[in-house]
Amino acid sequence: MFDYPVVLTPDNGAILVTFPDVPEAITFGKDDDDALRHAVDALETGLSFYVDDRKALPEPSVRVGLPTVRPSALTCAKLGVYREMLAQGVRKADLAERLGWKTPQVDRLFALNPAARLDQLEAAAKALGKHIEVTLA
Repeated sequence: MFDYPVVLTPDNGAILVTFPDVPEAITFGKDDDDALRHAVDALETGLSFYVDDRKALPEPSVRVGLPTVRPSALTCAKLGVYREMLAQGVRKADLAERLGWKTPQVDRLFALNPAARLDQLEAAAKALGKHIEVTLA
């Protein structure tokens, strides 16, 4: 669902990582493995700009032959609830009202850097008529 293709480019003895679908996400690594480890943080940071600006998340494209990177499981849950909120046209204030929370609590729920509790994300999904499923693949 949030598997974004990455381009790994040699650059002065390092590996430059860019995301065709999330141009804000850029990082480097010593080698391909190191670059892909750093890519997760870069992707989460890049996607946080969309959430902060209340913009739709970019859809991951399918690029044959490119590796993909996905955010952490918790961040994927946050992004999934955020995407559903936008799809339903629900504002943060509306979601806060449905949950009986204050708006700053909803703001913290969608902050991609600080951790949120999974039970809070489940409550938000439920308030949107959805549920969170976790799979081990």
